[in-house]
Amino acid sequence: MRYVTNLPYATKEEEHVTIPMSDGVRLSAHIWRPTSSDQEPVPAVLEYIPYRKRDLTAVRDSIHHPYLAGHGYACVRVDLRGTGDSEGVLRDEYLEREQADAEEVLAWLAEQPWCDGGTGMMGISWGAFAALQVAARRPPSLKAIAIASFTDDRHADDMHYMGGALLSDNLAEAGTMFAYGTCPPDPAVVGDRWREMWHERLENTEPWVLEWLRHQRRDDYWRHASVCEDYTAVRCPVLASSGWADGYSNAVTRLLGNLDVPRKGLIGPWSHKFPHLGEPGPAIGYLQELVRWWDHWLKGVDNGVMDGPMLRTWMQESVPPSTAYEERPGRWVGEPDWPSPHVRQVVHPLTRHTIEPPREPADRDEAPDGDALTVRSPLSVGQFAGKWASYNAPPDLPYDQREEDGGSLVFDTEPLTEQVEILGSPTVELDLSVSEPVAMVAARLSDVSPDGAATRVSYGILNLTRRDSTESPEPLEPGRRYRASIPLNGVAQAFPPGHRIRLSLSTSYWPLAWPPPKPVLLSVHEHSSTLTLPVRPVEEPDEVPASPFGEPEGAPPLTTSQVTPPEERWEVKRDLVGYRAELDIMKDRGTVRFEDIDLEAGRRAHERYTAVADDFTSVSGESTWTMTFQRDDWDVRVVTHTRLRCDETDFFVDATLDAYEAGRRVFSRTWNEEVPRDLL
Repeated sequence: MRYVTNLPYATKEEEHVTIPMSDGVRLSAHIWRPTSSDQEPVPAVLEYIPYRKRDLTAVRDSIHHPYLAGHGYACVRVDLRGTGDSEGVLRDEYLEREQADAEEVLAWLAEQPWCDGGTGMMGISWGAFAALQVAARRPPSLKAIAIASFTDDRHADDMHYMGGALLSDNLAEAGTMFAYGTCPPDPAVVGDRWREMWHERLENTEPWVLEWLRHQRRDDYWRHASVCEDYTAVRCPVLASSGWADGYSNAVTRLLGNLDVPRKGLIGPWSHKFPHLGEPGPAIGYLQELVRWWDHWLKGVDNGVMDGPMLRTWMQESVPPSTAYEERPGRWVGEPDWPSPHVRQVVHPLTRHTIEPPREPADRDEAPDGDALTVRSPLSVGQFAGKWASYNAPPDLPYDQREEDGGSLVFDTEPLTEQVEILGSPTVELDLSVSEPVAMVAARLSDVSPDGAATRVSYGILNLTRRDSTESPEPLEPGRRYRASIPLNGVAQAFPPGHRIRLSLSTSYWPLAWPPPKPVLLSVHEHSSTLTLPVRPVEEPDEVPASPFGEPEGAPPLTTSQVTPPEERWEVKRDLVGYRAELDIMKDRGTVRFEDIDLEAGRRAHERYTAVADDFTSVSGESTWTMTFQRDDWDVRVVTHTRLRCDETDFFVDATLDAYEAGRRVFSRTWNEEVPRDLL
């Protein structure tokens, strides 16, 4: 990244500004704005998230907010109620109170003498969720949003219930927020009230995984703040981006296809990162794109920002399987609209372990039925799946799929005679039966090289009890034939000549997804089952220059030093005596010193997912977080632990929260609760 200091506007910074809410709670804001805004007001751009602006996002914030401020904007980074240095308690994600607070923040910004009355919202992940959700509420000052790594569907396309199946990231993300939501404010900012504010958070927090498990169906809890329920509610322009290595790659094209406002889409090869910090690379000059976006929609500059394709995306080339890539080879392509006129839905019949060339529908109807292919996958299928979302970038990407394929039904094309490129969401249509009333299918699409290595390209999961409805699931009748459609995650991928395209089907995918109560025998009638690929013909023009973006730029980051080293571990372990399998993940950021505020902060997350043999009730997930903050004689620590386990009828949540001051435990609470399984 190129760090820029000679920006068009000189800026000033206010580290802690309180914004009053209507109920008396005060939120804490960090503001960067042009010095000249005292006399010449400018638009304000809000980033609104719970991840602690003073320390844990301070480095990232220091790169993009001063940069945008230096281009003529008041950039405002607000800690959500109950996080960082804001008052109150954060009780769950995306609640009505959170969105009402955001509307009040925007109204406050619009009234400031240094603001010209116009506002925008930006962010990644929670910040993008917040911007999209608030846009649907149409606050009068909000003129445009720019969002990265988000969803419009909280139930099925977030970390909760993919295809109606419970994701392990439901536990992992709940563990993350269990830790972040119970950290104290900084006494250097809030003064002597810090301890009172901290204990209010400790005493009024519960593990969010409990609430998420209480809503296993798509109900009003999930419909709230899911913009897919009413796309017409969004009336402002939207710049939407994500990455193919991210769990949130699907919502960009859904917004492009369903909104009727000015909109642009951008999808790179990245994990859960802003595009200017994108990993795997190439990262791009995203902040320059934001400046053009804001200049047009907040300042009225006629700069052609809406010219060119609606969607720009990175067409990924074939790579060997790896849990990490520094760069993903490929090229930028553009689509004038979405759905794209360049993309054809090509239907491939399935026969005996083969993905056949496309046939006319009449030919498929006449194909012999034959015997069904069957599989009952072991619990080991899924250990090389990687994370649902590559939150922290490598090494959490899927590894070689050949071992996974050993417990799956596998269908291959013949070696390709020419390059095939796909752009969009593949779909698997299955004619199937199962042996149990609760069952799931995981479908994986892989690029198989001539040496046999299999790189997962995309995947999808379906809880078959929700094949027709996630609101009203129904148990399956063992032995009865059903039709089920499994959409896979969207992707842009080139398969080169000599490679094969592989479809793999399994009845478990642990620990990425929670398995059904019992092992399931799946029977697939392949002659009436298909794989549909969204093919973008190679001869179609790319519609964009070879290098449509500038190099990544940003303001110089604030100064930090690493006090204790980070530790990262991703280990698959198998005990062939007790038949215990374990995925052990360590994400320890070490202790970082923030020089400007004389603070040392540490974050350590440990996840463990276990199972014994093929006992589907033996699966267990654990998330343990340790957060530390130390300055002079201020020394605090929060330790959270959440364990999720099950039997055939219930989930069991065991959790602990412990808080320490100067090494002495000052708060402790334990939860032991059960939640019935609902056809899950």
